[in-house]
Amino acid sequence: MALKATIYKAELSIADMDRNYYETHQLTLARHPSETDERMMVRLVAFAIHANEALTFTKGLFDVEEPDLWHKDLTGAIELSIEVGQPDEKVILKACGRSEHVYVYSYAATSHIWWKALANKVERCKNLTVVDLDAAATEQLGKMAQRTMQFQCTIQDGQIWLTDGTETVEITREVLKAER
Repeated sequence: MALKATIYKAELSIADMDRNYYETHQLTLARHPSETDERMMVRLVAFAIHANEALTFTKGLFDVEEPDLWHKDLTGAIELSIEVGQPDEKVILKACGRSEHVYVYSYAATSHIWWKALANKVERCKNLTVVDLDAAATEQLGKMAQRTMQFQCTIQDGQIWLTDGTETVEITREVLKAER
């Protein structure tokens, strides 16, 4: 018998001073049985970084044909594709072929090893941005996961702060590859 997703609800208030974006989103996250709390929370942070009314969570781990998040235009074309973790080159190349912009958010302590092995294989992807999130910070985020969550996210000068009112986590980003 197949295991079902665990449903998480999150109210996410975003104050992104870098983009002048201020909004509160009511989100439903389906956590795949094989997904960790940390990975799910990184998906939430990726949403906060790129938030807009058209950005949605996809089937993700349930469907290998879809990224973790995407933003489609009114014609159904994928404007933004977001992958979380350490996807292989085939996944990245396929996303770059289907999407206008592709972001990969890696977050493990081994991300630099993964990137060193992959960098030359995806160098030709002009629409790809790869960002490494601080592993210690994402580990803290995983501990903040609850079935019902309320967060405030502040983004300023490239820095990200996520708080649940009790704990605050500062998430630093290192761009490993920028879109050109």
